Order: sequence, then C-alpha cells, then structure tokens
Amino acid sequence: MKELLTKRKSKFIQYLIATFMFILDHFSQTVVFALIFGAIEKGDLQYYKMVAIITIGFIIYSPINFLVSRLLRIRYMRDTILDVRKLAFDKIINMPFKQYSQKSKEVYISNLINDVNNFENKFFINLLNYLINIGMFAISLILLIIFNLELAIGMLIFSVVLYFLASLFTKKTTALEKEISATSEEFTTDMSNTFNGLEILKLNNIEDQFLKKSVVTINRLEKRKYLANVFTHLQRDVIYVLAFVVSVIVLIYLGYEMQGDMNLTEATFLFMLSTSIGNYLISAFPNWNQVKASTAIYEKIAKPEENTVKVGMGTKEFEFEDRIEVANVSFSFDKKQILRNASFTIEKGKKYLIKGVSGAGKTTLLNLLAMIHDDFEGSITVDRVDYRDVSEKSFHEKVAFIYQDVFLFEDTVKNNITLYKDISDEQVDYAIKVSGLEPFIEEKKDGIDERLTENGKNLSGGQRQRISIARAIAKNAEILFIDEGTSSLNEELGREIESTFLSLNSTVIAISHRYYEGVTENYDYVIEIKNGSIHSFPAKDYFEEVITC
Repeated sequence: MKELLTKRKSKFIQYLIATFMFILDHFSQTVVFALIFGAIEKGDLQYYKMVAIITIGFIIYSPINFLVSRLLRIRYMRDTILDVRKLAFDKIINMPFKQYSQKSKEVYISNLINDVNNFENKFFINLLNYLINIGMFAISLILLIIFNLELAIGMLIFSVVLYFLASLFTKKTTALEKEISATSEEFTTDMSNTFNGLEILKLNNIEDQFLKKSVVTINRLEKRKYLANVFTHLQRDVIYVLAFVVSVIVLIYLGYEMQGDMNLTEATFLFMLSTSIGNYLISAFPNWNQVKASTAIYEKIAKPEENTVKVGMGTKEFEFEDRIEVANVSFSFDKKQILRNASFTIEKGKKYLIKGVSGAGKTTLLNLLAMIHDDFEGSITVDRVDYRDVSEKSFHEKVAFIYQDVFLFEDTVKNNITLYKDISDEQVDYAIKVSGLEPFIEEKKDGIDERLTENGKNLSGGQRQRISIARAIAKNAEILFIDEGTSSLNEELGREIESTFLSLNSTVIAISHRYYEGVTENYDYVIEIKNGSIHSFPAKDYFEEVITC
C-alpha cells in the first residue's frame, strides 16, 4: 500500500497539504467561537465589532479553503484509484491460464467491480478523515500542554484507553470486509449463471425457483453489509459514551478553575480542545480500522498470488519441429484416475482425432497437451524439451483453440480474426479464403469491417465457427486444438467445417463425437481412450474396423 500512495510523491504531498488545510479551518473555527464568547463576556462594543469582522473574514475564507483543498485531493485520489484498477486488471490478465482457470470468471469480475468500488468508496474517505482527526488530535494535545498541563495529561490518559479499546475492533472489522468481498463474488457468480441460462429457465417455467435462490444470495450479502455497518457504529457509540463522560468531567474541572482567574474565553477554548479530542478519536479509530480493512481488500485484488503452477512457467521458447512425446503419463482428478501410463507421439503436421466414451478423459488429454493441467505424473516433451521448461506465453503464441462455443467481441469481423494484432492484409485475406468466410464477407455492406453484435449474436453457428478457424489461420498457429468444433452444426455444415480443419497445414488435435463418412477417415491417427489406457491407430484402419463391426 505504501508504494501505491507514494507512487506520485508530489501529488501525495499536495494531498497531505489539503488535509492540513482542513485542520487549519477547524482550529480557525475554534478560535472564532472562543473570541465570540469572550466578546460577549467582555461587553466592549469596539472589541465585539473587531470579532465580528474576524468572523466575517472566516466565513469568506472557509468555503475557499474547502474548494482549494478538494481540488488538491481529487486528482490524486482519481489517479490512485486508476492505479488500483490497472493493478487488479493486470493481475488477472497476466495470471497463468492454469491458475486463472481455478476460479470462475465471475469471481474476477467481482474483484474488478465490487471490490475496487468498495475500496474506492471506503479507503480514501477513511484515510482522509483519519489523517484529519489524528492531525487535529495532535495539535489539540499540544495546545492543551501549552495552556493547561493537568488537563493535557488527563486527556492523554483518556486517549491511550481509547486506543486500546479501538484496537480490539480492528480484527473483526477486517474479517467483516473480507466476508463482504467473498459474498459479493458469490452474488456476482449466481447472477451471471441466472442471466446466462435465462432462456432455459423461461422455457421450463422455473424462474421462481432461481428467483428464490437469488433472493437468498442477496439477503446474505445485505446481511454481511448490515453487520459491518452495525459493528462500525458500535465502535463509534462505545467511544462516544466514554467521550461524553470525559466531557462532563472536563466541564466540571473548568467550572472549578473559573472560580479562580480563568476567564470565559480561555475556558471555552480549553473545553472545545478537550471535548474535540474525544470526538477526533471517535472518528479516527473506526476510520483506521476501515483503512486496514480496505488495505486487506487491496492486497487481495491487486497483489500477485503465490504461483502454484508448474507447467508453462519455464523460460524456453516453444519450438515444435518434429514431435511431442507423451511418456507414461498418469492423471487423477478428485482422487479418480483418468489416465494411466499413457504413452504416444504427436508428429508435426499430422491430424489426430481423440475418441472415447463420455467421461473417458478426452478433454483432460487435450488439456494436458495444451498445457492447461500441470499436476500429472510422467513426462510430456516437445522436441525433447520438457513442458515444464517451456514458457506458457511462447506456447500460446504458436497454438490456437477452437471450441464448440466461440467467443466473439462486439467489434469488426477483422478485429475478431486478428484479435487486435498487427497481421498483414494478405494473411487476413488468406485466412478468410481458406476458412470459407468469403461469401459471408462479400454479402456484407462493410465487408471485413462489418461490426458484430454482442458475442456475434447476428451470426449463424457456421459463420461463428469459420471466424474461429480464420483466427487460427491468420495467427499461423502450428497446433490447432479442437474440442467438439462441429457438434452444434448440422450434418452438411459440420462436414464442411471438418474438411476445412483437415485441409490446414497445422498439426490438428481434435475431439469429436461426429462421424462424417468420407471426411473423418482423413485424419492420420485416432487416439482412443478406454478405461484410462490410450491406444493409437491409423485412422483408416480404425474406421474400417469400426464400420466392419
């Protein structure tokens, strides 16, 4: 947190100056009130006029002071919050994919929106108030020491008692803020799941059930917020009661002193200083607890997590000139063994089809080859270089993925193909031609600059899939991973798309339940998973045997 606040040192100094301006305004107000009471006691008209002029000057000065102070603070606060948002976003964007995939995407959305907003709304308000109150407390105590040492000692003892009392609340305040953050993540995830599946809910008339579930989640979140607010006010109320008791004691003490040679101006000034000390601490300690809690949220959303990922964290470039070898690989998930002593080879430029019954581990195997899982036994090497020594970034630069569900940005067709990279027009045109997108592009008024709606809702399934293929071709991917790339398409379109996959120069590793006669046999090899074991066959031999059976 320190490096965040002091990143812009000059602006941070301005922020502190702005804080001091609040303090100056407060004590100016205290002096003005003391002078007014003193003028009333003195009964001198000329003195009273002088005090009135000072008061009018203060009334003019105060709003100007506030405006200048706010202008000094607001830019620094805005820039710092922007830094927090950037850090939170960078943390997610630069996270290894395997680590990113351990949580739901809605959790990251909650971190970027709910947690950052929570930090923004609470941190700077509480930090400012804390600095102001602590500053005014320190100055008030110094003035008390100068004008009345006995009263200063008494207020110092009172301050120490309040400090230890407030420190008891810190741990609970931080815990409550973390609970709010976790519940917000759960709420965001539930809402996202509900809206993503709204069509299914309506078609099956089960909206009310999910509404009840959503209400439960909302109530849980609001309950956490309510408890945090109650606890914060409880802190203030406990300290307020003690401060009130001390104020009464101070009033009695000053009344006794006025029996001697203390005048009303001095007594008013000392009373306002003494009682203000209690009020400053009433605000300061809960403010500090909120600052600590906000700091914990900042650490959560902006600080890099400990990296537990092994595969893909190496420094070597991914170079695939010959083969990928899988040797004696075993993999388990939730204590259930998925693969057992798997050994086979992927040759560059060949086309591989992974087959097996539902739940056999096809996607798991694909993910192992795609550096998504790392907790396997055995070894996977590319041209004799261990996967664990390869950089994930360099790997992703040379591979592409095609899934059943294609994600498209609300942008032009070109940007959805290039993914905002600097790819030559010749390469993009080639990708469009090979992927079979030419007829679609030609019929559009804006051609390749045609804008897509949210996630390409204005496209057919085949058009979406062809854009996904064009991405891989434009990227010039060496390996194309395909997971049920044609399962949602009709027979004719699925056959066309499958033929396109097999016509590419890239190495293709695909999963598909579909069989297109005259097309699927053109794979080079079939990798079959059966009871955790893997067997590799030439595709023509495999399909001849299947058809014969």
